Formats: sequence, C-alpha cells, structure tokens
Amino acid sequence: MRGIMAMKRILAISLSIILLITGCGDSGNSPEADADKVTYLTAFGAVGRDAFAWVAQEKGYFRDAGLDVTIQLGAATGENIKVLSAGQAQFANLDMTGAWILAGKGQAPDIRAFAAVHQQTLVSIIALEGSNITKPKDLEGRKLGAATGSVNQLLFPAYAKLAGIDAGKVEWVNAPPAQLPSLLASGRVDALSTFLIGARGIEKAAGGKKTVVLPYSEFLPGLFGNGLMASSRVTTADPDMVRRFRDAALKGLRYTLDHPDEAAQILKKAQPTADVTAAVGEITLMAPAVKPSGVIDRTKVADALTTLESNGLIPPGLTPESVVDFSLAPTA
Repeated sequence: MRGIMAMKRILAISLSIILLITGCGDSGNSPEADADKVTYLTAFGAVGRDAFAWVAQEKGYFRDAGLDVTIQLGAATGENIKVLSAGQAQFANLDMTGAWILAGKGQAPDIRAFAAVHQQTLVSIIALEGSNITKPKDLEGRKLGAATGSVNQLLFPAYAKLAGIDAGKVEWVNAPPAQLPSLLASGRVDALSTFLIGARGIEKAAGGKKTVVLPYSEFLPGLFGNGLMASSRVTTADPDMVRRFRDAALKGLRYTLDHPDEAAQILKKAQPTADVTAAVGEITLMAPAVKPSGVIDRTKVADALTTLESNGLIPPGLTPESVVDFSLAPTA
C-alpha cells in the first residue's frame, strides 16, 4: 500500500514538472511574445486628434493585428520626421503638407505617407474675439504663436502672400504645443497659427471667450492634413506590418469618430493630463475632414504638390510617388 502511495506521489510530481515545462514553452509562443514591437508618434502631444491611437490600443485592435505598439507623444511635423528618419520610431501621425514641404527642401527624403487622416488641411489662424483680428491683414504688427517646427510656419509664407499680408510685419513666438492656448489666453501673443479643431480647447483656456478662426484653406484649397507615415526603410522591409498597423489604426479612427465621448475618456485614461472637453471638441470638429478609409487619391496629391510648387514652398521635382507609397495606401 505504501509503495502504491509513493508511486502516486512520484507520478504527481512528474506531472507537475511536465505541466510547468509545457506552460513555459507555451508562454514563449503566445501572441504577445510573437507580436511585432513598434513605436508610434502622435502628431501633437496627447489631444483629441490623436485619440484614435489610444482607442486602437485600448480596444485591442493593435494586439489583434499582431502588434505591440508603444505610443509616444509627438512634437509637431519637423521633430517627428527627425525621429522617424533616425529609426527611433516606425510610425507617426504627421501633417502631410508640412512633410512634403520639408521633403522639397531635402529634409525628409525618405518619409512616405500610407494613409490619410485628414483629407484637407486644418491649419488656421485663431484669435480671440475682441482682439481686433477679424481678417488676415489684421495680423500685421502682431505677435503670432506657433509650435516649433510645425506646418503652420512652413505654410505661412504662401498664405501671407495670397491673403495680402506683409509677412515681415508678423512676429513669431515659438512654444511647445501644450503651451499655445495659455500663450493666447494670457495675451503674450495676439493670435495662434494652429489647427482649427483646437478652437474649443483654446476657448476653455481663455475662460470661455469665443474664437475667431481664419482657415488657411480659404486661400490654399486642396491641401492634405494629417496622415500616417513611415520611413521608406520600414515600408520596404515589412509592408505586411505596415498594412496591419494601418488597418488597426484606421479601425481606431472609425471608432473614435463614432464615439467621441468614449474616445476622449480613453485618451484621459492613458494620458491623465489630457482635457476631455477639448478632446471631444477636436474629434467633433475634425470629422468633416476625415474619410475613415484613409484613402489617398493620387490626382489630389499631384494637385497639392503643384499648389506648393506654384507658391514657392517647394522646388520642382517632387512626384506623388516620392511622398506616398501607393502600394500601401487604401484606394477606397
């Protein structure tokens, strides 16, 4: 009897060891272990226009696509491009127009768009009511705030020329993106060159004062806004990974547009300093400029490059294929 009991104990211990070894082996083959680890840069800190990335993460869209995504806060177009080019991130949400201006200057030759987030530029001048800024000409002799290295300053010379502004009479004040609303609210600048979807957050920072918005698109129609981008090294080396990221991110974008309040709360959960009211405002205001399919039309890209070239922002030579990877971009 004792022999039988001893044998049972030995069998139980052996079975436990086998299960332990098997379990360890299974963990190495888990979906999480096999996921592609990538880093993604937001366009502009942690605000509503970027909420879709955290939504894709929270809802498991990245995980289901076989991706382990680290989301880092971006610092506007120019700085984000430096990070992508250096291989310190694989993907970013960038202003496409700004990226193409830099590409024309030879500063972003290896960056390719593979999905559009905003089908039109949202760059605007935003002032507060009572500032006596109601038209572009009113900017002369004023201080204009903008994020360092952003598309707003890159695009301003063409806007100023077409809107009849003497650009030499405008003083620029550079600041990190998060500080822009307080710059305007405190009177340290007279207006901002920023994105129209930020108007609600600016109004809140200004104690409820209403804003005056002068869109660049009034004089520069047909330009793109933000888009998903990567270096050509990434798009060439692993196009399948790019497609999986693209589809998961766009799924997050669709959910965000359909559920702006929930998306803002998900953003707040991931980034406690985020402003929920401002985030909902951004998501709502950007909706008309978004096609959730992420389509990038080749003809529209060609027209946008022609607009930039004809206004002296880029030299001749850029083609749609040099700035967009159409093999990866959605077609509908």
